[in-house]
Amino acid sequence: MRYLFVFMCLMLSYYGNGQCKTYRLTAKGDTLNCIDIQGLKQGKWKLQVAPLRGEPGYEEEGAFVNDKREGTWRRFNPMGDVLAVENYRWGYKNGLCRYFTIAGLEREESWLAMNPSKLYDTIDVQDLKNPDKYEQVIVKMEGHSLRHGTWKFYYPLTGQLLRTERYLLDQPYVPEPEDKPLKPGNNTDTLTSKKAVTPEKPKPKEVLDFEKKNARKKIKVRDGRVGG
Repeated sequence: MRYLFVFMCLMLSYYGNGQCKTYRLTAKGDTLNCIDIQGLKQGKWKLQVAPLRGEPGYEEEGAFVNDKREGTWRRFNPMGDVLAVENYRWGYKNGLCRYFTIAGLEREESWLAMNPSKLYDTIDVQDLKNPDKYEQVIVKMEGHSLRHGTWKFYYPLTGQLLRTERYLLDQPYVPEPEDKPLKPGNNTDTLTSKKAVTPEKPKPKEVLDFEKKNARKKIKVRDGRVGG
């Protein structure tokens, strides 16, 4: 019975990893670090990066599709603290990527991955000023990531937002002013004309009756002179 159990485990391992030329199994029996018969990385991977030139080592985990990173990847320091959470498509950064220190969140980046299999493509670009508005743009696909969207930089200890940068297809985004300034020299005239055409409030009936009643009365004004 024991030998049958071992045989079944070997068969399951063989069929489950039949496409992998090399791989390793976790304690739970999960397949990691699969390299297929064509020499391409596939599935879930864990990578160990050794210290180099004074920089500490780290560990990464995520998934490969045909030797290219796909989906969410996480990076950890040797103590197990999260250093980065990145998103990939076609092997390039895509969407929100967040980076941490031991003290907390340091920055957020926004990326747009280009499809390397196409020379040109039409993509829907979100208006950074109006998130509900999109515009179709023809982009040359050069197989890389473009800075696109809002980047935020924080003070890790308190989480205070230090600055914000915006990019539109890898170019700094400068929003147009909502209200155009008045031309020099026309400010006074424009304000005066606005004031002149402002309609006055109608006078109450009592005031109109009083003015009508006393319109023809002559009022003697005392000017301080003494005379007979």
